[in-house]
Order: sequence, then C-alpha cells, then structure tokens
Amino acid sequence: MSEVNPVGRRRHVLDGAYTVALLAMAILHGVIILGPDSLRATPLPTDPGPAPVSSATEAADDPERALALLPRTAADAPPRSASLAPLPSWEPTISRRSPDLGEALAAIPEVPPPTIRGAWPAVVSVRVLDPEGHPVVGASVVAGGREHRTNFEGAISVTGVPADTPILVKMPGYRKAVLAPGPEESRRAVLEPHVVKAAYLTYYGIAHDRTRGRVFDLLAQTELNAVVIDVKGDRGWIPYRTQVPAALAAGAQGPVILRDFETLLARLKARGIYTIARIVVFKDNVLAASRPELAVINATTGQAWIDNERLAWVDPFREEVWDYNIAIAREAAEKGFDEIQFDYVRFPTDGRLGAARFARPSTTRSRLEAIAGFLARARRELGPTGAFVAADVFGYTAFNENDTDIGQRIEELAPHLDYLCPMVYPSGYHVGIPGFRNPVAHPYEVVHESVKLIRRRAAGHRVRVRPWLQDFRDYAFDRRYFGVNEIRAQIRGADEAGSTGWMLWNPRNRYTGEALRPESPVAAR
Repeated sequence: MSEVNPVGRRRHVLDGAYTVALLAMAILHGVIILGPDSLRATPLPTDPGPAPVSSATEAADDPERALALLPRTAADAPPRSASLAPLPSWEPTISRRSPDLGEALAAIPEVPPPTIRGAWPAVVSVRVLDPEGHPVVGASVVAGGREHRTNFEGAISVTGVPADTPILVKMPGYRKAVLAPGPEESRRAVLEPHVVKAAYLTYYGIAHDRTRGRVFDLLAQTELNAVVIDVKGDRGWIPYRTQVPAALAAGAQGPVILRDFETLLARLKARGIYTIARIVVFKDNVLAASRPELAVINATTGQAWIDNERLAWVDPFREEVWDYNIAIAREAAEKGFDEIQFDYVRFPTDGRLGAARFARPSTTRSRLEAIAGFLARARRELGPTGAFVAADVFGYTAFNENDTDIGQRIEELAPHLDYLCPMVYPSGYHVGIPGFRNPVAHPYEVVHESVKLIRRRAAGHRVRVRPWLQDFRDYAFDRRYFGVNEIRAQIRGADEAGSTGWMLWNPRNRYTGEALRPESPVAAR
C-alpha cells in the first residue's frame, strides 16, 4: 500500500490520513493471517543452526533438527570412477514471497476429472499396454475394492464391478489410468510413463503458510511435480483430524491441526500434483507412551527404551503396531494420497542398543521376517485402495549383504513394494563407498552406484527405485554447502542409473530452486 502525502493540508488532516493508512494495513494483514488457508501451528524459527538427529529422511518432523550420519560399514562393491563435469546452472524465476495455497497453485492448470457414470457388464476384460503397445505384465487392476494383476499378455477379466465405480489401473513407473463405467465388455488401458520429482514438507512445514507457499511455488514454476507430506511424523503426531480410533485413543492428534486438509489434497489433485503420504512406523513416542506394552523396553529400567533423541520406539515384532500404522495409512489413502511411503520401517540404530528388549530375540532372520511381514500385510491391505506402497531404506542397503542390523535387505523388501526409496545422501555414507572415501566430494558417483546396485538386486520384481537426494549442508565431513552443482550431480546420477524420479530432502523445507529446471508439471505431463 502506498502512503498519500496531502501537501498543503493541515497537520491534523495529515495525521488522520496516516492513521487510517496504518489501520487499513493492519486489517489487511489480519485478513491474510486469519484467512481460510491459515493454520493453528507453531511458526518455524528463522533458519536455526543444524543439530544432528538420528538418520536420513528420518530427520524428525521438528524443523530445528538436521540430519545425522548412519553408522554402518559398506560392504565391498565394484568401484566406479567418473569425474564431475561442470554442470549448467538453471535459474528459474522463483517468487520471493509466499502466496497462499490457492494463489500458489493457480499457476498450474487444472486437470479435468474423468466423468464417472453408468454401469459395467457382468464380466469386463481389461488389457493393459505401454505407449509402444507392449503388454504390461503384473499391472494392478483395482475394481470394486479388489486388486487383480494382469497376466503375461497384460490382460485380466474382472467380475461384479459396482455401477458408477471406475476401474483403476496402476503400475509403478506409470501414471494411473481410470476406466469409466460403460457397457463395453473389453477395455484397453494405455499407461503413460510417470517420473516423480518431489520435495518434502515436514509435519510443521505443511501447516506453516509461508513454508508451504515456498514449496508450492516450486511446484508451479519448476520441474517438480510431486510433494511428500508428513502424515505421521517420528513423534507419532498426525497433522489433520484423524478418525482412526486407535490413533485418537493414543493421543496422536498433535499440536498442529491442518484445517481443510481434504481441500488441500483436492486442489493438489486438480492441478495434477502427485501426493505422497510419509508415515513413520516404528519410531513412535505417542504410541509407546499410550501403550507401554507395545514399546521397546529398556532391560535395565523396565521402562520404554529411548534413542539418542530421547524418543521412544514401538516393537517391530508386535502385530498390533502393524495394524495401527496400516489403519493410519488406509485413512491417508482414502483421503486421496497417490502413494503411502513408510519411513523408519526398521529396527533402531542409535542409543543403548544393548539394553533394548523386544518381544522376540533380535536376530538377522527375525528382523527380516518382521519388516518384510509388515510390508507384505501393508501391501495387501493398501493395494485395493489404489495407492502405491513405498518404503524408505538406508543407502548402505545397496552395498550390505546382511540386514544392516535393522531388518532391511533389498531382496526381502522388493516383493512387497511399488517403490524402494533409498536415502542416498552423500553425507549419510560415513565411510564412503568403495572407491570413494569422501562421498560429499562425489555426489554423482554415490547416487549412481547406490541406485544401480539396488536396481540390480531388486531385478525380477515390479518395484521401481526412487531415491531421496541431499539438499542440505553436509554434517559429517567438511560442512560444505550443497548447491546447484551438487544437487544437479545427484539428479544426473539417479537418472543415469535408471531411477524412476527422485525426491529432495531438507529438514527446514528450504530447497535450492536454482538447481531445478524451469518446467511446470504441465510440461511434465
């Protein structure tokens, strides 16, 4: 608002005009703060200094805490030598202010929803093809709350599909397709490749107007076409009004309650933004406090065992814990999330591990059975909702032949997932990788080797690999900043190793927009 200076008027008139201007500005500011997109949330602090936490994408949802290293030793693997060529710097015009949700997304054209009306015949034959006309083997055809898989010809016949209910066709690496009801007995679905490029919003970030606005600006103005949102952070809190009885009983309704969460998701979907619900599984301070019989127990004190962040864990062997997290995941899928991504789907790595007591002896075999068992059940129950299922894994799982002492081995996890999401941050490889002792000096090689090895070990399954990339300052080696060149090197490493997209991680949700190509989601479609 510009100030008016009525030259020649009397002093009291000038003072009055100035007072009115200030009042108008105050009213306008109040409208912005109290508008429908504002939230009851704790404001983010101004760029606090980093402090280490437990791990990888598993930096807590508290924006004041950064990432910590993973104390694991990489197994031998063939080294790959490559030099980093100078990378071009893309400089899209990124808005320096943070508009509200509607304004930020308005720059992205809407995608018309399919028209759903009519009825199906008794038997519907569906054939699923790729753009070249090749059959897509193992594609999911979701109809009437059931999930079917296509055969070697990319075909499946389904019966009893309710009227006015679409048939959803999905396959990792492809955009979902919707078949509208009609009398035709034979249908063909052509799936288009879909490369997801996402940024992450923390539990507090999604509920903070300016932080959320920054990320939505990037969705509107750069190659980003997806967002990862904390649905259950590592403290166990849920950012919207959950209707899961067990979560309400546990006190999982945290200090942030995002109003009109369904409206937010609907707006994202209307703009063609791919939405990922991040759910932290076995690190859960809320559930451990509410249900101490489900917690990992400290054998010395008999109380809940806590890690170096002073947070409690629940026991991965307890199937009640599995059911609790799957119920929350199902609710997120029913709200409209395209993908459920499980984090902390593992056993703990820091704290007094020798004092941690579980419901069963913790061995390599039992840990693998517990983690794979949870993911298998989650995939069975979530598949019919139409959501993809993903899991975050440590980067060193690419190199380690054992379970990395946490229950994560690629061969056991791959059969139950649509996406494997390794956390390939160079800062997370505390002893480097074979051939590269200082990983932060070789971001391309670290990402390329990790993705390549995981893809090789997951071969034969429909799962795709989509890594988490580092967009934050190094904390483990020389404290260097990761800027345009480092981020583009990681992206190039992921792409050239055959990943299906990538995701950027920053615990404060401050992303390097200059490293992203100036391409909107419309161009990506």
